[in-house]
Amino acid sequence: MDRAAVITVDLSAVTSSRQLHLTLRDALDFPDWYGCNWDAFWDAISGLVCLPLHIQFVGWPALCQRLPEDARLMTECLARMTVQYPESAADVGFD
Repeated sequence: MDRAAVITVDLSAVTSSRQLHLTLRDALDFPDWYGCNWDAFWDAISGLVCLPLHIQFVGWPALCQRLPEDARLMTECLARMTVQYPESAADVGFD
């Protein structure tokens, strides 16, 4: 399966955990039935979708201020992906 080169995910307007998950679902092409929680996020990135080669998150500092726990959990999932499935993981940038 061909991987997209770069996907930019704009988080600057995200103000809730649910909105964050819906933004991720849409940007990363998760299925409509995506569960909008961090276990479901892990399941999606580790087996349901093909991640792009690079994901650029825009608005990251503001998201970290508004939703620090969600930001932490998301970065943990992405770091875990790099360790467990390096060939499928995306290079991630935070702006």
